[in-house]
Formats: sequence, C-alpha cells, structure tokens
Amino acid sequence: MTTSEIATVLAWHDALNAVDLDTLVALSSDDIEFGDSHGAGQGHDSLRRWATARKTTVEPGRLYVRGGVVVVEQKITGPQGASTTAASAFRVVHDQVTSVFRHENLASALAATELTEADRVD
Repeated sequence: MTTSEIATVLAWHDALNAVDLDTLVALSSDDIEFGDSHGAGQGHDSLRRWATARKTTVEPGRLYVRGGVVVVEQKITGPQGASTTAASAFRVVHDQVTSVFRHENLASALAATELTEADRVD
C-alpha cells in the first residue's frame, strides 16, 4: 500500500465535489478512462464535461488498495438529498488517476479488481 495512491484518490474526490476542474485534470492522466452504468468517457475534455454536468456529491467511505488499484465505497447524494451507496475502482499510476469505474456496490467493485477484505485500509 502506498499513501500517495490513497491521497490521490481522496484529492480526486475533493476536486470532483468542488467542481475544481483544474485540480481534477491535474490528478488525472491525459488518457483517463471513466465510466458507470450510464456511459463512459476518455480524456481530459470528456472528464471536464462529465464533472461539470454531475448533480451529485460523492463521499468516500471504506478504502481498499493493492498494486495501484484503489476501491472506494461511496455515499452518493443527489441534489434533492436522496443518497445511495456504490463503489468505484481507481487505477493510480505516478500519482495520477488513469481510470475510474463505478460499480453498483462494493462487492462487485472488489470482485472486478480481485481485491479482498485483506486489502482494506483502516
């Protein structure tokens, strides 16, 4: 586990929630890939459009990390205050997010990345 991978992912969440596009882009590789059940995108321009269009906030919860992969359980709150829980799988290389994909739940994110409870960070 490296502290920098966790710090990068947490800073990415902060920038996303603040719609701080400059920081979000600085924390993301040029060819970042991202997606969820509603679609996917690649690159800084797509990331900027996606981040600007979002109407939710994402609060990180439990963290799992191994070999540059970070899974984060997330509380996602919409503009009306309704919330749900999901999880995202991040790939971090040289302190930049190269990919992030949202999964419906923590179990599916862990299964997709082959991380386990043994990889949980307290």
